Amino acid sequence: MKTIVLDGETLTLEKAISALDPSVAVKISPQARKNIRDARSTVETAVREKKVVYGITTGFGAFSNVVISRSRCKELQKNVVMSHAAGVGEPLPDEIVRLVMLLMANGKAKGYSGLRLSTLQVLLSLFEKEVYPYVPEKGSVGASGDLAPLAHLALTLIGKGKARYRGRWMSGARALRLARIQPVTLAEGEGLALINGTHVMTAIGAWTVHRALRLAKTCDIAASMSLEVLLGTNTQLHKRIHRVRPHQGQSESAANIRLVTDGSEIISSHKDCDRVQDAYSLRCSPQVHGASKDALRFVKQTIETEMNSATENPLVFPDGQIFSGGNFHGQPVALAMDYLAIALAELANISERRTERMVNPNLSGLPSFLIEGGGVNSGFMIAQYTAAALVSENKVLAHPASVDSIPTSANKEDHVSMGTIAARKAREVLGNAKYVLAIELLCGAQALDLFTNLKPGKGTMAAYKVLRQHVSHLERDRELAPDIETVAGLIDSGAILDAVERATGPLH
Repeated sequence: MKTIVLDGETLTLEKAISALDPSVAVKISPQARKNIRDARSTVETAVREKKVVYGITTGFGAFSNVVISRSRCKELQKNVVMSHAAGVGEPLPDEIVRLVMLLMANGKAKGYSGLRLSTLQVLLSLFEKEVYPYVPEKGSVGASGDLAPLAHLALTLIGKGKARYRGRWMSGARALRLARIQPVTLAEGEGLALINGTHVMTAIGAWTVHRALRLAKTCDIAASMSLEVLLGTNTQLHKRIHRVRPHQGQSESAANIRLVTDGSEIISSHKDCDRVQDAYSLRCSPQVHGASKDALRFVKQTIETEMNSATENPLVFPDGQIFSGGNFHGQPVALAMDYLAIALAELANISERRTERMVNPNLSGLPSFLIEGGGVNSGFMIAQYTAAALVSENKVLAHPASVDSIPTSANKEDHVSMGTIAARKAREVLGNAKYVLAIELLCGAQALDLFTNLKPGKGTMAAYKVLRQHVSHLERDRELAPDIETVAGLIDSGAILDAVERATGPLH
C-alpha cells in the first residue's frame, strides 16, 4: 500500500492526485504532529489567560469587536460552522471533495491553525473511510477562504449536515456512525480553523490543472493528425525556427508534433508541391499550444505553493504569538485559475479551426463534411457546430472572475478574490475543451481513412488505431453524440496519449 506523509511542506500535484485512489494511505509526519500540538498549546494558553484573540475569544468578521466569554467559546465554534454552511448548488464530485480533505489535512499539518491533532485525525478518518461530505459548489467569494463550502465539510465532522457513504447520501451523523467515526466536539478556535482557508479553490484548481496538462499533450497529437490529413508541411516544425524564439512550451509542442508525425508518408508525398504556407491553425500550432503549456506550468507552480501554505486566520505560532492576517485571500489562485481558463479556451479555439478546415471541402480538398454521398448524409457537419458552440461558450467563461469584487461582512471584507468561481469556470472550460478536441480527433481519423495507400506518422497511427478500436468509420449518417462521448472518455483515461507515447516515447 502506498502511503503519503503529510508535513505541510512537500505535497506535490502528482502526490495529491495519486491520493484519489482509495488504496493510498495518508499519515501526518512526526514533526508535523509536534507542530500541531505546540500551536494548540498556544491557543489553550491564550484562552486560559483570557486574551482577546480574533475568532477564538471574539466574534467573526464584522463581529470581531465582540468579546466572547470563556464559557461560550466552544458554543461560538459550533455556531460558526452551522451559520456559515450557507452554500447552494450541486455538490462537488467525490474526487474533488477527497482532494479538499487532503489539502486541508496538509495545510493543518504545517501547525499554524491551532487545531487539535485529534480533530485532524477525524478528518483523515473521513478521507480513509471514503465518507464524502456534501459540499455545495457555490457560495464562496474566495476571501476569508472558502467559508461556505468548508463549513459544509466541517458539518460532517461534528455529526451534522449530509455525507455520501458507500454511494448513498445520508445524514452526517448516520455516515459517521456507519463508518465508526466519533464526531468532533469543537474546542476553542477549531470551528474557524476548519472553515478558514483556500482549500476548495485549490483542490478544484489541482484537479483541473492535472487534467489540463494531459489534455495539452493530446492537443499536440490532434494537431499532428490534422496536419497530415490537410496535407500540411512539417517545415514549420524545424528546430531552428523555435530555437530563435525560445519559449519552452513552443519548443515542446513543436518537438511533440515532430515526434508524432515522424515517418509520415503522407507528409513526404507532397513535399514538392507549390503550397508556400499553411493556415495559421496548422502553421502556428506550436506557438499557440506552447503558450498554453507555459501558462499551465505557471498555474501548476502556483497551485503547489498554495497546497503547502497556511491559509488560516488567525495564524498560531508555537512561540506563543497569534497573528491575524490575510493569508486566506485567494488572489494568487484566482489569477492562476483565470489564466488557466484562458489557456484552455485557446487550445479549444485553435482545435475547432482545424476541424473546420477538415470538414470544409474548399479548404481541405476532402469530401464535404468528410462523408461520401453528401446531401443524403450530413457527416460531421453538426459536430463542427457543436465544437463552435463550445468554443463560443468558453469565450464567455474565460472572462476573468478575479477582476470582480463585492464587499461582504458589513464592508469589513471589502475586497474579495472570487477564486473559487475562477476555479469552477476553469474546470468547465476544461470539460468543453475536451469535447472540442474529441471532435477534432474524430474528424482526423475519418479523414485519415481516405489515405489508404500512405502511412501516417508513427504517433498518428497509434492514435488512429485506438480511435478505430472504439469508434468505427462513418460510412453513412448515425448518431454522433455517443462517438464524441467515447473519444472524450479516451482523452480522460489517457488511452490515446498512452498509446502514442508507447510508439514515440514520452511527449513534453
